[in-house]
Amino acid sequence: MTRPSGRLPRIATLIAAGAFVAAACTPGPSTAPSAGPTQEASQAVSAEPFDATSYPADAAAPCDTTNTAEFKQIKAIDRLTVEFDLCRADVAFLAKIAFASNGIQDSDWLNAHMADKSILQNPNGTGPYALDNWDHGNRLVLKANADYWGTAALAGLEFRWSDQAVTRTQELVAGTVDGIDNPGKEDIATIQGNADLKFYQREGLSTLYLGFNNQKQPWDNVKVRQAIAEAIDYQALVDNFYPPGSTVADHFTPCAIPFGCEGDSWYTFNPTEAKQLLTDGGFPDGFKTTISFREAVRGYLPDPPAIATAIAADLKKNLNITATLDLQESGTMLDNAANGNFEGLYLLGWGADFPDATNFLDYHFGSGSGAKFGKPFDDIVAALTTGSTSSGDAERKAAYTTANNLIKEHIPMIMVAHGGSGTAFKADVEGAHASPIGSENFAVMKPGDRDTLVWMQNAEPLSLFCGDETDGETLRACEAIFESLYAYEVGGTAPIPSLATECTPSADLMTWTCKLRDGVKFQQGGTLDANDVVLSYALQWDTQHPLHVGNTGNFEYFPGLFGGYLNPPAE
Repeated sequence: MTRPSGRLPRIATLIAAGAFVAAACTPGPSTAPSAGPTQEASQAVSAEPFDATSYPADAAAPCDTTNTAEFKQIKAIDRLTVEFDLCRADVAFLAKIAFASNGIQDSDWLNAHMADKSILQNPNGTGPYALDNWDHGNRLVLKANADYWGTAALAGLEFRWSDQAVTRTQELVAGTVDGIDNPGKEDIATIQGNADLKFYQREGLSTLYLGFNNQKQPWDNVKVRQAIAEAIDYQALVDNFYPPGSTVADHFTPCAIPFGCEGDSWYTFNPTEAKQLLTDGGFPDGFKTTISFREAVRGYLPDPPAIATAIAADLKKNLNITATLDLQESGTMLDNAANGNFEGLYLLGWGADFPDATNFLDYHFGSGSGAKFGKPFDDIVAALTTGSTSSGDAERKAAYTTANNLIKEHIPMIMVAHGGSGTAFKADVEGAHASPIGSENFAVMKPGDRDTLVWMQNAEPLSLFCGDETDGETLRACEAIFESLYAYEVGGTAPIPSLATECTPSADLMTWTCKLRDGVKFQQGGTLDANDVVLSYALQWDTQHPLHVGNTGNFEYFPGLFGGYLNPPAE
């Protein structure tokens, strides 16, 4: 496969000069040997002469404006060793590489199935489940992976979905499903009163926000943004629509997460001041706009149409802003949000992926946050960079105090609520639980005497390649099929070894060396090696990589986790 045109001369110089020796990334059998002595630390595994016209499996880039990500180089030291060299320290590195978007793919499978996007429907993972059948619109059926390296799944797994909480609860009560996600506020009491069912509560580690593009009128006016922030009755929304465990959002990051609630609290409901702010901003008579939303129920948004309607009513009553509701298909809405396409307001939110402030703040307001809210604010970016690269608690606390105060000052979005949520299962499901970050591990569950655990969630997965997805329902399905170098403990948030037996940092946290498990097989062929890891990351990192394709091509999680891209797209 030839290198794409337009790659940066600096990168070409590094490759030609032998700054590293790369394994050729061409279709066909893997070039990595199945066994053998360790290469020198500066070399990657390669059974063929280096071909300078081939895109390298190992990847390197200077730490400059052509590379806004934290990665400097990712290299295969030997068949089972990968080294990550960073441009800046990252105290949350293990938690980030554990996330589902960083599931490791077989390099041969990527070369064969990424360009034509067949990989979206035809996965080849290492996880406890493999794809059996996807009846689009109805169900996704997975089978236990007979060659799984770890503890085998206790039953098969079937995904079903409904965007109506009452429907999910009815299915559980009727016994047609074994477990459901996000039962509605009124349904929780029904479940708790049924001896055949059990409810598992999640802490409110999610945030609903009202977004807009600060480069478009009238959202480029900070007085308009503040007027909106003070015109919404947050407590009424929580009281009327959210389940127990939910709270009004005082900070974007939930307080249960370290450093989440440093600095000043968010604006409170003040309709009189809100009206004056809108008048001062040049809109004494209000204006017309839209509120876009999707029907997909989430912990942060338990009743999308009702909450959108209530916010529209607040805007009309308190600011004379007429907001027309705009219901969008889930994938379309996520794509529009990521690219800053909305002219009006939109409702989205975030659930914790790992318990660190970087997960909430960097993804939305940091250097790799993209166009979701328009143009990121440079002073917020600087504070978040300090917070993510500092290892001392005092330094991190000071950085996040500054960042949260600047978020209140600039108002890049309107934070609304931290939504509590939960799961519910038949009482005879052994190992049932609710993950605080929504990554339930179905492989540890046994559904009584049944041979398949049937799970009903809020929506159908969008694809089965999650490097280029942000949808929680999609990520949960990928987590059953794929694995990352690290994982999160069952029912918890601590990162633990998975495909890597360990990843150890240098003293300055600038280099991480990961040792891989030997003999791990991919479900449809291939054995895990270091080049699989390098390519899985490289194609996300570099926007000019020939396999930087995915579903939409946004690869939105990567810059959110790691600060940016190699060859970042023009603003």
